[in-house]
Amino acid sequence: MADVLDRTKIYINGAWVESAGTGRIDVLNPATGEIIAQVAEGTTADVDAAVAAARAAFPAWAALSPAERAGYLRKISVGLAARIEELGILMSNDVGTPVELSKAFQIGLPTFNFGFYGDLAEGFTGERGEVGNSTIVAEPVGVVGCITPWNFPMHQVALKTAAALATGCTVVVKPSEIAPLGPWALAEVIHEAGLPAGVFNMVSGLGPVVGEAIVVHPGVDMVSFTGSTRAGKRITELAAQGVKRVSLELGGKSASVVLDDADFEAAVANTLGSGYLNSGQSCAALTRLVVPRARMDEVAALAKSVVESAYAPGDPMEATTLLGPIVTQSQQQRVRDLIDIGIKEGAALVTGGSDPVDRPGFYVNPTVFANVDPKSTIAQEEIFGPVMSIIGYDSVDEAIDIANGTDYGLAACVWTTDETKGMQVARKLRAGQVTINAGAFNPAAPFGGYKQSGLGREAGTQGLDEFVEIKAIQR
Repeated sequence: MADVLDRTKIYINGAWVESAGTGRIDVLNPATGEIIAQVAEGTTADVDAAVAAARAAFPAWAALSPAERAGYLRKISVGLAARIEELGILMSNDVGTPVELSKAFQIGLPTFNFGFYGDLAEGFTGERGEVGNSTIVAEPVGVVGCITPWNFPMHQVALKTAAALATGCTVVVKPSEIAPLGPWALAEVIHEAGLPAGVFNMVSGLGPVVGEAIVVHPGVDMVSFTGSTRAGKRITELAAQGVKRVSLELGGKSASVVLDDADFEAAVANTLGSGYLNSGQSCAALTRLVVPRARMDEVAALAKSVVESAYAPGDPMEATTLLGPIVTQSQQQRVRDLIDIGIKEGAALVTGGSDPVDRPGFYVNPTVFANVDPKSTIAQEEIFGPVMSIIGYDSVDEAIDIANGTDYGLAACVWTTDETKGMQVARKLRAGQVTINAGAFNPAAPFGGYKQSGLGREAGTQGLDEFVEIKAIQR
C-alpha cells in the first residue's frame, strides 16, 4: 500500500490529530476501482472534541470585525486558486469527474465561494434597521454542523463553511467517506490561511456514527445537510428532538421543457450536457426532456446522435473526456438496475443500456429513453447516473404539469424563442432554480428547492440568512 495516501488524521482545534478510534475507511478511484487513500473512521468522541473546540472558538470569532473575517475567507480563496491544477487531478481521482470539468466545477466553485463570501462578510454588520421602537439585528446562530455529499465534495463543504464563517459561526464538518480527499485538501488550505483554532473542524467517518452524533449533539446549534432526500428526512427527525434548525439541499428530478418554437438542436444538446454532467451525479441535473409528442422521434434521433458522438465513457484524466465513471460500484449497480426497470416498464431504449462498459472502473453507458411514461419509475425516481428520459406532451399546460409532477422541485429549464412565453412558463415551474434557454449557472444566486428537494437556500446573499438568528431590541 505504498502508493496509498495516508489521510487518517482529523482536523480539530487548528491541528491535525489522531482519531479516538482505530478504524480506517478505504477510498477508491472510481475509474480503476483501486484503493488510493485511507481516512479515519471517526467516533462520537471525535465529534465531542470537535464541537467543544468550535464552541470555545465561537465568541472570539463572532466578535471579530467583518473585515477581519473577510480577510481569512479571501486568503482561503487565494490558496485554492494557487492549487487548482493539483486539486483538479485529485478530485478526478476521488470522484471520477473528467479533469477539465473537475478544475472548473470541483475546484472553481469553492474558490469562487470563499472569495464571494469574503466580499459579503466585509459588509455583514448584522444591522437590519429600525422598526418603530425596535432595533433589528442578525446574529450568528453559533456552532453549525455541516454534513456533505460525495458528488461535489469540496464545493459543498465550501458553500456551507464560507457562508457560516462570514456570519461569525464556527463549524464542524463531516465530509462523505466515499470522496473525502477534496475536503481534506480544503482543510489544509484553511490551516495554511491561519484561521483561528477551533473555527473550522473536520471529522471523517460514517453517517450513522459521525453524522448522527453531530446532528444530536447539544453543542451544535444548527445542521446544514446536502444529500439524499431519505437521509435528509432522517436528519430532520433527529434534529427535531432538540428543536434544532436544519437547512437541507436534497434530491431532484429536474425537467427541461422544450416548447414547439424552440431551437431543438440546442435544447437537446444542452439538456444532455446538464443531465450527464459529473456522470449524471448532480442533484440539479436535467434528467427529464419534456417535448411535443408529435416531435418525439425527431428529439430521440437528435439525442442519440449527440450521445453517441460526444459521450463515450472515458478516462477522467483525458482532457477530451466528458463522461467519467460512477463514484462507487454499488451506485453503478443501482443505475444499471434502474435502466433495466425502465425497459421493463415499457420505455423505448434509444441508446445505451445496462450492459457492462468495456473498461475497468465503475462506468455506466450513457442512456436515453424515449416515450417515457411520466409516472414511471425512471421519470419519478432520482437515478444519479447518465440516464435521460424523453417525455411527450400535447399542450403547454400538460408540459408544466409533467415538469411539476414529481416529489422534487430543485431545478428546471424552459426552451423557447419567445422571451415573454419563456418567463411565463418559468414562473409556473415549481423549482428553486429555472433557466430559460441556455441561461448560465450563476453561483452568486440562491440555490435550493421546493417540496422534497429541501429547506432553505444556499449560495448568494440568501445563503447568509440560514446561519443567523434575528433579534429585536426594544427601547
